[in-house]
Amino acid sequence: METRGFMLEMIRSELEDAVCVDNVSGRESDKLAYGVDYFWIGRMWADKGLKLPSPDLIVRPGTAEETSRVLKIANYYKIPVYTWGGGSGSQGGALPMSGGLILDTKRMNKVLEYDELSMKVTVEAGMNFQQLEWYANERGHSLMHYPSSLTCATVGGFLAHRGIGVLSNKYGKIDDMCLSLEVVLPDGTIIHSLPVPKHAAGPDLNQIFIGSEGTLGVITKATFKLYEQPEERRFRAFIFKDLTSGLAAGREIMRKTRPSIIRLYDEAETASIIKEVLGVAKKGAFMNLAVEGIPEMAALEERIILEICAKHGGKDLGDEWGKKWWDNRITFFYPGHIMDIPQLFGTMDTIATYDKIEKVYWAMKHAVEDNFPGVRFIAHFSHWYEWGCMVYDRFIMDKPPEDPEEAIRLHNRIWNAGIRAALANGGVINDHHGVGLKLGRLMKEQYGPAMRVFEGIKKSVDPNGIMNPWKLGL
Repeated sequence: METRGFMLEMIRSELEDAVCVDNVSGRESDKLAYGVDYFWIGRMWADKGLKLPSPDLIVRPGTAEETSRVLKIANYYKIPVYTWGGGSGSQGGALPMSGGLILDTKRMNKVLEYDELSMKVTVEAGMNFQQLEWYANERGHSLMHYPSSLTCATVGGFLAHRGIGVLSNKYGKIDDMCLSLEVVLPDGTIIHSLPVPKHAAGPDLNQIFIGSEGTLGVITKATFKLYEQPEERRFRAFIFKDLTSGLAAGREIMRKTRPSIIRLYDEAETASIIKEVLGVAKKGAFMNLAVEGIPEMAALEERIILEICAKHGGKDLGDEWGKKWWDNRITFFYPGHIMDIPQLFGTMDTIATYDKIEKVYWAMKHAVEDNFPGVRFIAHFSHWYEWGCMVYDRFIMDKPPEDPEEAIRLHNRIWNAGIRAALANGGVINDHHGVGLKLGRLMKEQYGPAMRVFEGIKKSVDPNGIMNPWKLGL
């Protein structure tokens, strides 16, 4: 429908009545802040001074009930709604591509319950995750979710994109840490999943909404596991002659121990980022690890890991470089160390079983470097399981086309080539950054006929298609 002129003002009055006048904005300066996240195309577009996607209004509900009122209004008028947390996503997942409403969740930022007996915490979804972690730390606990975006992302953002942190080998992804959810559906209905995720009362409702990227509703509350702070955290670093031997060592380590961290860098990333940030000037594949918990258990796991790495030819570099990696785990993403505008770049993280993961890596590397002159491909393997691991692979072009439209087309061709190489060799579209606008076109290629299940759920809960259109291939 037409949402300009006095009709927009009529809708705005309804929204102000729902959440208070101060929590609705149509100022151009406010709209500008929601036109770009960490998606490369959006940032490049902004860098060129071009017009960014813009909402008609920004709404900031403070409770699930206010969120419900907003969605009832939007659903009645069939206005697009884009849920916004910290705006740190890299996939364009929250950008308002069709105007409409930005629903900013950051007023919903309270800890609601802290249960030390059950070791769980319930929190509103707009809370900054670092603030939540500090809250738990003050009480001797941790959520053990330490992604690079910890300081700038919200609880709901991590859930919506199924995020992951550096300690995932031991503690899992955000979906493993979440016990229950409160969600507001597109028609304003407030629903709750069961208080525990392990049951036989049908499918786990959490898993319908975790990873749904705002296409099915708005997550307003979540309950998470709490963990005791480890009594000891031990670090170690190794250098392997090549990627193959490092992967073999990591695979065996995950079957015999449970380290909190394994990061294995290919030769290209070892020679660039690891050398630059840590000062490790060695040829081969660099690996850093951490084990933690009760000191006796950590010491035993460390001894087993040392034996495994020696068996696969890994040279022990001691604890200095492993500890230095931990201290610099966010530094890797600071300006001066991370690729940035005006470079053309992307992170094609994917995941596969052990029998396919190295094949996926080489297929993606050749697809990018052999077909796109001037583009280099670097990678590390950073989240490991008993059955496989993920590759955090990046492409970088130092001198992309000056013309922004040409640059977009090149960017998308590189992504198509890399992701299709992953799919053809047993990988998936993405491991933990999400799909968003960037990769939605590839969802049907990933899922084939199974995509109809997602489409059916979407049509059922959001028949008017108001929630985050053009994202997740929906």
